[in-house]
Amino acid sequence: MPEVRPFRRDDRDPLTELVNLHVAAVVPGVSVSVNTVLSALERQPDEFIVDPWVSERATLVAEQRGHVVAAAHLLRYRADGDVGANHRDAGAIDWFVYRPPASFWPDSEQAADLLMSACLARLARWRVRVRYADGALPAPGVYGLPRPWPHIRAVYERAGFRHTGDTEVLLIARVEDLPVPEPRPGVTIERTLGECGTRFTAYDDGRAVGFAEVDTALARPERHTRAAGLADLGNLHVDPAHHGRGWEHRLLAHAADWLRLCDADRLLAYEAPADTTAIAHLTAAGFRELTRTDRGWEHRPS
Repeated sequence: MPEVRPFRRDDRDPLTELVNLHVAAVVPGVSVSVNTVLSALERQPDEFIVDPWVSERATLVAEQRGHVVAAAHLLRYRADGDVGANHRDAGAIDWFVYRPPASFWPDSEQAADLLMSACLARLARWRVRVRYADGALPAPGVYGLPRPWPHIRAVYERAGFRHTGDTEVLLIARVEDLPVPEPRPGVTIERTLGECGTRFTAYDDGRAVGFAEVDTALARPERHTRAAGLADLGNLHVDPAHHGRGWEHRLLAHAADWLRLCDADRLLAYEAPADTTAIAHLTAAGFRELTRTDRGWEHRPS
């Protein structure tokens, strides 16, 4: 029988291996270091709004035949008035990973279900108002419940979690496939620091018509061991009055030129499935759909 117990520091290597197996199925060429995983168990500095609301954290593992085959990280949010309404007095399975059944490990589902039972028991002891679930591993582009994880989805659904949120499309492009900047009379591009990274603002005869932002700081050496060359398209916005005039294409070209100087070779983007126009612009510029991820899971057992 599997044994569920609290995470110990000597579990760090098998836990990191489990995390990286799941990351690799979502974003190509990305893995995280042991230090990244251990740091994320203590706090999430990138979540500077939500992370201060957390009052308690717990990491559980399931050990089977001497090996860690499943793990989960749980969060308990404060019930104080300064906590956002959705998170106030809530509990969450921040992420849940396990080895899917295989010929050499046919009973791994047993360990996963036992671990899930322990997670629900911990949330019950916390007496939280609502129970959420996610798949937010400490790697770029890995959040919600990505479609390449049907084994995790099955565990969540067996336990009574239901998808109540939205779905996002993850897209990726090789920087070498993105457009090349072409001069145009009256058009200037200004580079500044934006909300989500380096911002490129397009001006037509002195009037701002749109901007694109790219984050090239995803591969900090102390965190990600194989995210070098990966960047994030944080924002791409064009004034509605200028849609259909190639401004998206032009902004992406200047962002791509900057990425080439940064030695970035891949760029991630995120869109809602209903925003077919934005997806079409990205596809025309060289992006392709990487996967889809379902955000917002809530425990609603029948």
